[in-house]
Amino acid sequence: MDNADIVETPARRRCGTEDVHRRMLNESLNYRLNRAAIENLAFAFATGQEQPSRPDVLTIDVVVHIVHANDEQDLSEEQIDSQIAVLNEDFRAANPDIKNVPTVWQGLVGDARIEFRRASLDPDGNPTTGVTRRRTDVRAFSSNDAVKFAAQGAADAWPADRYLNIWVCRLSGGLLGYAQFPGGPADTDGVVITYTGFGTTGTASAPFDLGRTTTHEIGHWLNLFHIGGDDGTGCSGSDFVSDTPNQAGQNFGTPTFPSITCNNGPNGDMWMNFMDYTDDVAMYMFTQGQVLRVEACLAGPRQGLLVAVGSAGSGQP
Repeated sequence: MDNADIVETPARRRCGTEDVHRRMLNESLNYRLNRAAIENLAFAFATGQEQPSRPDVLTIDVVVHIVHANDEQDLSEEQIDSQIAVLNEDFRAANPDIKNVPTVWQGLVGDARIEFRRASLDPDGNPTTGVTRRRTDVRAFSSNDAVKFAAQGAADAWPADRYLNIWVCRLSGGLLGYAQFPGGPADTDGVVITYTGFGTTGTASAPFDLGRTTTHEIGHWLNLFHIGGDDGTGCSGSDFVSDTPNQAGQNFGTPTFPSITCNNGPNGDMWMNFMDYTDDVAMYMFTQGQVLRVEACLAGPRQGLLVAVGSAGSGQP
């Protein structure tokens, strides 16, 4: 594995999604073409040329692939369920700490109208707990997607148009997690979370013990970029969302309001956004503009999820 000999418990947030995104842009013409079409649709939603038409809350079937090198990494059912519970609060703006959003931004809070559940049927229609477990000889995985293949000592993806694949394993180099943006290959589609950053109990370790790493990475899976625009500490990058303030790079730890960069006073950075890099305790909101990008994603590359539930072979009866 790349950097597999460097294993550490993360002290500050590190997300590998943008690195994976750049690698795939360099390696795949198909990915570049898909991404262009996806961003064109997102722009149409952002400018009002297209309107959200989804009437109901969407429930997404989840399969959690536990890839473990020892018993500690073989997470309990309770820990898995604690993560699902966090997702169901965060994506419905029902998390208790949402009350901490500064008054000036409370009107921007977005409810993505998405809920999650462990799949009850596997791809062949057989009953399942929505969890797979694979013992591995691999000490730690990197962002090279090896964890997504049984042939490399891990676990194959379930069909990406019907399930959200979440791989939980030991990640190397201080990496908390990474996701694949929509538009990539189905056999690597999903999110990967290190076992100390998943859920709220068991192996979950502060300051990443409130399940927000998975919320962040699923945000990427639904086509949300980092709020800082991924241009280093410059002020020219963008997350392509109009109601998130421009900011210089990512915020770490637990900032105080206001934290001003890029002449964005008086309110400063929206560091409490799920797509920043703050500690779990300091992130607690999506904006309505981010939810609109999610709607575009569900109307385009992830539209299979809208019809999967209740259809033949879906993850639920």
